[in-house]
Amino acid sequence: MGKMGIRFTVLSSGSTGNATVIAYEDIKLMIDAGFSARRIDELLSEREVAGGELNGILVTHEHSDHIKGLGAVARKYNLPVYANELTWAAMEKHIGAIPDENRRVFGTGETKDFGSLRVESFPVSHDAAEPVGYCFYDGKEKLSVVTDLGYASDRVMQAISGSDVLVLEANHDVEMLRMGRYPWNIKRRILGDMGHLSNEAAGEVMSLLMNGRVKRTYLAHLSREHNMLDLAKMSVREAMEDRGCFFKDSEFKLCETYYDRPTPWDKVGDL
Repeated sequence: MGKMGIRFTVLSSGSTGNATVIAYEDIKLMIDAGFSARRIDELLSEREVAGGELNGILVTHEHSDHIKGLGAVARKYNLPVYANELTWAAMEKHIGAIPDENRRVFGTGETKDFGSLRVESFPVSHDAAEPVGYCFYDGKEKLSVVTDLGYASDRVMQAISGSDVLVLEANHDVEMLRMGRYPWNIKRRILGDMGHLSNEAAGEVMSLLMNGRVKRTYLAHLSREHNMLDLAKMSVREAMEDRGCFFKDSEFKLCETYYDRPTPWDKVGDL
């Protein structure tokens, strides 16, 4: 892809599986591998990426919709896997053997350089061992990816501030969830501080970032049971406007992710 700045595609995102590819110069990293290895190959192929081109997989946490194909993909393409120690301990029995040389520890709050691409890990609030989000910098541009969080803590806000583009969870509509068929204990988990971010909460996060440089936000990890794309975009926008954030589409865009197909390649620095 050449020296074209940070590019990315959300291969697929939702309650049934998640994976994203970040590309910069000759580096390609995948965040999570929440589908079968076969499905991941299909999604990569749709964006003209071969599994063997990847330089590693960054793991956010050990839930199955983020690691389902992790072990198989890592072994098939001999890829390094990056996760913090507690996530490694929680997921090892689910992903199978990973060679020692590919078992990389990426501590929460640390930064690692992949060529000229700097990656920062930061903690999020979710019911997993030690869940994280990731920020990507090239010295000029910043992309942040944060899903699976019950609320946006001060640490999360600090990490994602100054982003040019953000991939942010908008998991559910609160009323759809409350009226849905899930047992109350599951609803309580999703609604809690260790659960998932609602549409309105995502809008609140965005309202706090709009004084920065953010150009686009991709709404991710939408529940197929308790959300809809159009509803998520409308609700996030309304929540932002309720907090005094009014914008033109030429200035800022709310973008979609999909549970069944990749987003187009996006260059972070583009308007």
